Amino acid sequence: MTAAIAIAAAAPSLAAPAGAMRIIGKASQPIGHYEFCQTYVSECQPLPGGDKGPLSLTEDKWRALLDVNYTVNTTITPMTDMELYGVEERWAYPTTAGDCEDFVLLKRKMLMQKGFDASDLLITVVLQPSGEGHAVLTVRTDRGDYILDNMRNKVLLWTDTEYTYLKRQDAADPGRWVKLQDGRAVAVGSVSQ
Repeated sequence: MTAAIAIAAAAPSLAAPAGAMRIIGKASQPIGHYEFCQTYVSECQPLPGGDKGPLSLTEDKWRALLDVNYTVNTTITPMTDMELYGVEERWAYPTTAGDCEDFVLLKRKMLMQKGFDASDLLITVVLQPSGEGHAVLTVRTDRGDYILDNMRNKVLLWTDTEYTYLKRQDAADPGRWVKLQDGRAVAVGSVSQ
C-alpha cells in the first residue's frame, strides 16, 4: 500500500465532525504563549502520536467539562496581567487570580489530569462582539467543538457563542497555531490570489 493510499484510508477516522471549526492555514503564535512555552517547554512540544482525532464525548466526559469549567470560573478571580504582574501580557497558571488565558491554561491542565488528550484541548483566540481579544478553551469532540469560557459557566458549541474565531493551537503540536475560518460570517476584506 502506498503512503498516499494509507493516508486516504486513515482520513475518515480523523475527519472533522459536523460542528467542528475549519482550519485554513498556519497562524502566528501569541507572544504570551511563546513566553509561556519558554518556561513550560514540555507543554509546547509536538504530541507523541500526533492528533488522535476528536474525543468521544461520553456522559462522564461531559460532566468533567462542566465541573472543570465551573470550578475554575468560581475559584479564580478575574484580574488583568497589569494588576497581577505589572506587565501587559503574561500567561501563567493561576492560583487565586488571572486573566482569560490563565483560566484557559488551568482548565486545560485540570482536564489533562482527568485523562483528556492534549490534542483535544486547544487554546483559542477570539474576538468579542466589542472587538476586544479574548481566549477560550476549545474541546474537540465527536459531537463538535465545545467552548469553555471564563465569562460563562455554561459550556456551548463554538457556533452558539457570540465570538469571532481567529486562531488556536494545532492539535498535533501545541507550540504551533493554526488560522480558523469562522464560516458563520461572510469574510470581509479578503483578496483571492
